[in-house]
Amino acid sequence: MPDSAEMRRVAREGALLAGGARAILLQVAHPGVARGVAGHSDFSARPLDRLRATLTYVYGVTYGTPEEARAVAALVTEAHRPVAGAGYRASDPELQLWVAATLYDTAILLYEELFGPLEAAMADKVYAQYGVLGTALQVPARLWPSDRAAFRAYWDHMVATLEVSDEARRIADDLLHARGAPLLLKAAVPLNRFLTAAWLPARIRREYGLAWGGLHQRGYDVALKVGAPLYRLLPVPLREAPKTWYLHDLRRRLAG
Repeated sequence: MPDSAEMRRVAREGALLAGGARAILLQVAHPGVARGVAGHSDFSARPLDRLRATLTYVYGVTYGTPEEARAVAALVTEAHRPVAGAGYRASDPELQLWVAATLYDTAILLYEELFGPLEAAMADKVYAQYGVLGTALQVPARLWPSDRAAFRAYWDHMVATLEVSDEARRIADDLLHARGAPLLLKAAVPLNRFLTAAWLPARIRREYGLAWGGLHQRGYDVALKVGAPLYRLLPVPLREAPKTWYLHDLRRRLAG
């Protein structure tokens, strides 16, 4: 994708994968998204499928060639076509806008936790470039809020008005316990629940019934103080390994 150097600098970080559950829980906190996921996904048996599909799309659009970006967007559009029912349609631009917003907000939250706040000019460029995650699908460019202040107003309104449904809570239970995940990944499930609770907006966290208090916050602060410097010491190719793998997987699938 042309003119996306600033977005690529953020999106390349493998640590952003840790925010996948946060983004998904925010997405399904929208009743329309929750109905679509509950009716057309099987989180209990395949809890990582949505994350894999999302990451393939993000990396394909952000780092792929123009042809690859168009191809992965077409695959997602086709996959969304049958996802429709009473009160929801996966191709609805408003729902896709919310999904894209959760990906941007989660990426920035985690990146700044690890590396510190972005300078204003850099932050503006990253924000403008992240809009492609929506506009590559069915979100008209005019719907992506015009600047970071407009996005924050949109975000705050959405977080204040979302209604976490019973469907969303069932999806959260499947995702945060990952009973169908490979044994190796199950070892990371408690840490994933803890970090997801740390990063969710307080109101949404309460609606999902996730415990959080002073002791949790102090534990998170200590973990971040120790973990962020260690992560920054990792070689960039190692930090980019998930992006490299997903791009390779996408190219293999497109070639096949």
